[in-house]
Amino acid sequence: MGLFLIVLMCIATVALIRNMNKRIRRLPDSFPVAGERDRVAQIARDDAGAGSSGAAAAADVEAGRSATPAGPAEAEVAGVPEEQSGTAPGDGPERS
Repeated sequence: MGLFLIVLMCIATVALIRNMNKRIRRLPDSFPVAGERDRVAQIARDDAGAGSSGAAAAADVEAGRSATPAGPAEAEVAGVPEEQSGTAPGDGPERS
């Protein structure tokens, strides 16, 4: 049984190595510089926003991202005072 598991793990390892080699070969030789990518993205935004302001669309997209989740987890964490947290003073780095 042990020999069977070892052979099975060896086959799985060879399959993973071959798959990763294929993926690495598909990668480009170099990636664009961040500044160049930002410039191209800005040009694309300017071209797309030529007909409309785009501010309303941006507000719709970002509205849900900045909302803070209010749930029972926050109440639990906020309700635990430092004295009851289960750590003795001096166990870890002191906060200041």
